Amino acid sequence: MDKVIVVGAGISGATIARLFAENGYDVTVIDRRDTIGGNAFDYRNKNGIIVQPYGPHIFHTNSEKVYKFLTKFTDWREYRHKVLAKIRKDKLVPVPFNLNSLHVAFSKKKAERLEEILIAEFGEGARLNVMELKNHPNHEIRDFGEYVYKHIFYIYTMKQWGYKPERLSAEIMGRVPVVLSRNDEYFDDKYQVMPEDGFSMMIANILRHPHIKIKLKTNAATGAYIHEGQIYLRGKPFDGIVVYTGSVDELFEYKHGVLPYRTVKFRFEYKRVVSYQSSAVINYTVSGKQTRVTEFSKFTSEPSSTGTVIVKEIPKKHKKGKNEPYYPIPLEKNIELFNKYKQEAEGCKNLYLLGRLGNYKYINLDQAVENAIELFERITGEEVDIESIRETKIGRAY
Repeated sequence: MDKVIVVGAGISGATIARLFAENGYDVTVIDRRDTIGGNAFDYRNKNGIIVQPYGPHIFHTNSEKVYKFLTKFTDWREYRHKVLAKIRKDKLVPVPFNLNSLHVAFSKKKAERLEEILIAEFGEGARLNVMELKNHPNHEIRDFGEYVYKHIFYIYTMKQWGYKPERLSAEIMGRVPVVLSRNDEYFDDKYQVMPEDGFSMMIANILRHPHIKIKLKTNAATGAYIHEGQIYLRGKPFDGIVVYTGSVDELFEYKHGVLPYRTVKFRFEYKRVVSYQSSAVINYTVSGKQTRVTEFSKFTSEPSSTGTVIVKEIPKKHKKGKNEPYYPIPLEKNIELFNKYKQEAEGCKNLYLLGRLGNYKYINLDQAVENAIELFERITGEEVDIESIRETKIGRAY
């Protein structure tokens, strides 16, 4: 039987491990943490609230294939994500900034004038990059773009990334468009749902297979090393497949330098109220050290009568060995450094990089699953048949 080692028990590693197992491979999944789920790990606290200790994770996708795959391992509850931004002490506006935001931020007369101009120029329903607005030849549109940039993007981006928005990739800036509609939902995907019993339960179900063995509290570097493109395990060449979802610079012992990341300090608070804030997530786009505050019970619509749990996120510079790497920083020089490690990996027999850290790229949960499916198909030359994957749904385990 062919052997596969998957480093990392998050959604990326779990997905590709299950696909290999379904096709007869003997798979070992290892993770240095004592829990599965990676940063999507969650648990139900004593008050019955599902808490996400590594920050909020929300599932949304337009991919039928990804949705059908995950539905093999969880039941869903519908959740339509809405985010508010605190742009002044008494002003909360929907994000992405839309026509409703326009009428909260400006006077009635000015809002109506801007709405008329924007729709005439771009059309109702258009999704616009703020930089497009900032550089528009029409001075009213340009002034509007400057307002949104200042009140929604600039300070928030500086807190989140440590750089001005202009220095980051267009992909990052495009993640939160200006939308010319009155739909306050953060996402517009076909499927917007949350796992019935949490992400940890879903990922545990993905990994429940007789051909999958899990080793937690295990460092990938223990007993393993790479020499001249060959992977060695306990001193002997390992000729099976290795899928690595961890930090790629760590894999190669930082030989080309340390890849920069942003980390996050999480401050959890228990509030003795049924509801702490008006939306599940409120972004602090002009004030405060935190980028956002999340109230977890609003993800599940299961408020506790005894209180609620919130988390404040304060981004910081990542320090190797001191804190967790969360967000790859999309600067050109960083991508160039990553490409050196990518070339190292491509020179290793049967070594494949996967996931946010492995590919030094911020990805959503559905993209993580989609990338894992695509990598499996590329390695094996076999197309994944979602219908043939056996359903595994174990009930609540909190």
